[in-house]
Amino acid sequence: MSSGETIWTDDPPFPENAKRALTDSQLRRNLRKATTTIRERRDGLIGEMADWQELRAAGAAIKDDVLRNLDRYLEQFEQAATAHGAQVHWARDADEANSTVASLIEATGEREVIKVKSMATQEIGLVPALARRGIEAYETDLAEMIVQLGHDRPSHIVVPAIHKNRAEIREIFLREMDDAPPDLTDDPQELAEAARRHLRRKFFESKVAISGANFAIAQTGSLLVAESEGNGRMCLTLPRTLISVVGIEKLIPTFRDLEVFLQLLPRSATGERMNPYNTVWTGVTPGDGPQEVHIVLLDNGRTNVLRDEIGRQALRCIRCAACLNVCPVYQRTGGHAYGATYPGPIGAVLTPQLVGVEHASKLPFASSLCGYCYEVCPVKIDIPTVLVKLRHDVVRARRHPAEDAVFAAAAGAMKGRRRWTQALRLAPLMRFVRRGGPPPLSRWTAVRDLPEPPRRSFRDWWVKEHQRP
Repeated sequence: MSSGETIWTDDPPFPENAKRALTDSQLRRNLRKATTTIRERRDGLIGEMADWQELRAAGAAIKDDVLRNLDRYLEQFEQAATAHGAQVHWARDADEANSTVASLIEATGEREVIKVKSMATQEIGLVPALARRGIEAYETDLAEMIVQLGHDRPSHIVVPAIHKNRAEIREIFLREMDDAPPDLTDDPQELAEAARRHLRRKFFESKVAISGANFAIAQTGSLLVAESEGNGRMCLTLPRTLISVVGIEKLIPTFRDLEVFLQLLPRSATGERMNPYNTVWTGVTPGDGPQEVHIVLLDNGRTNVLRDEIGRQALRCIRCAACLNVCPVYQRTGGHAYGATYPGPIGAVLTPQLVGVEHASKLPFASSLCGYCYEVCPVKIDIPTVLVKLRHDVVRARRHPAEDAVFAAAAGAMKGRRRWTQALRLAPLMRFVRRGGPPPLSRWTAVRDLPEPPRRSFRDWWVKEHQRP
């Protein structure tokens, strides 16, 4: 599967994927090393910020204001962007967005484009959609390029190739890059230099580029891309045509609001005080940068998320992946186990809401509910609360008559003291089905160990020990 292919399937089998991932010791070592490094850097920088909690609260408040008034901010953004020469397009779903982007590229006569790392384009499967229309899109982010050359899938929101070590990356370069030095080693500087030389020709030859955006500013109609390598800036400034696919939740009201988010994002995402490159552009500037700018505003299920008063807070997400780096489940299974574009805790709450819980019913259960994800989230998304709510939605959406009957019987027994006392006398029978039993009970005990029942209940002991002579 190539980088960019949409990987939302009908109910991704997380339990099976996780079980396979747990047998891959190299994957676990790669994940542990990378997430620990990022987490420690982040913790050190957060410790410098006396007002970190106030910044988190401000970020959450700004995003909530946007979500409450999204229609107004979208119209304001469109008017401002159009006034500065950009062309704004609206896409209800992935098919509409992909078709719009492909048509815009075909209108230029080009068949090759360069691309900035973008979760929105991953979400809609833009790269394979373009390939089906004869357009080749080249990822220019180093990690995304590694994933694309390796015919692999991203496994992390910020570090897509986190599951690969440098020896594996060297093998990919030697196998897939025709201009890779034959004596290439796995030294990080050598690998980066090989990638830089490989991409340089693409930057200077390509006439069309595709990007996403970290933030869209309603006040000015501007877009911002934050990155660490400079490849994004090359894509955003050199080509004649720039097409940006932006989720409608990426809006912030004013330019001044960047003061908050440009402190929250880099510390949470990569453990840096600021991103090395923050590129902001507003429409078209004659003689400077792209002379044809298109912005595709993407819904793709986001308005459905807005309807849920508890779940809508997931749309605050600024894609920092801090929750992935602390999640005990993600650290042991990696991103591929989730079977969806967004892995980790944020993926477990965002994906089911975007596609419907019936199509991602396993993901809300891919969590220990330890709460660490909420503690590190820079915009205070209460992921554990949303997960519990989604688990409730899954149960309501998928009723199991046998399970319903068991719980109804248990509820009936608990309503009366005598009935409950009689039911407890059946408890020793549980030892025969603790780790198995006939279907459908075996489906429940396959992933749970029932407690060893006592041979005598507390009630029976009390009666015997305290009965009057």
